[in-house]
Amino acid sequence: MKTNYVLIDYENVHVRSLTLLKGEHFRVRVFLGPKNSKLPVELVLAMQEFGDYAEYVVLETPGSNALDFHIAYYLGVFATEDPAGFFHIISKDTGYDTLIRHLKTRNILSARSASIEEMPCFNETTADTTNSNTPTKKCKSKPFVRSVSVDDLIKIAVDDLIKRKASKPRTSKTLRNTIHAKCGKELPATDINAIYETLVKRGYVKVNGAKVTYALPAAAPESGVVP
Repeated sequence: MKTNYVLIDYENVHVRSLTLLKGEHFRVRVFLGPKNSKLPVELVLAMQEFGDYAEYVVLETPGSNALDFHIAYYLGVFATEDPAGFFHIISKDTGYDTLIRHLKTRNILSARSASIEEMPCFNETTADTTNSNTPTKKCKSKPFVRSVSVDDLIKIAVDDLIKRKASKPRTSKTLRNTIHAKCGKELPATDINAIYETLVKRGYVKVNGAKVTYALPAAAPESGVVP
């Protein structure tokens, strides 16, 4: 499943809704300038729902094209980490198009769109923003179908944590990432949250702020389901 990285130039496009980006194949970064001190509630709540898949990047010092350079930097980092990904810049600033053209010469899939709704993922007829004669490749993915039950995934997570002994994750964020890596990166965030919350509810994980400690059973149950 191809991951789509969506880098939003909030100084240029005041996005409110992220509804179209709900899916395990999207990673969202909202870039804020020093003057973007007030955000719509809808956007803030949507970012919270994305969990680790969405982050704000805040510029503390204003400067000419400073936000543009930050977006270019982060895009480069993501492209290095995941060269098979699809990289989207959400901005009306056509100055990004030179960067998009360069990325394509390096076989890096990328596009600039003036809004989330105009992204190639959601418009089959949208032409490439830098070449009107070339249709942009779609980046939608098939719906995820879980092959095992959540109870089985909980057992997998507990077994893994027991085996880690002293090398267990020490923060909530790292624990969620560990669960995701062990149980399957294709799992939706709702499943990862369900596993995490169940571990907390059953007392296996104790949360203190961002830190976590453990009270795991001595050995994984044989029944296949954690009690």
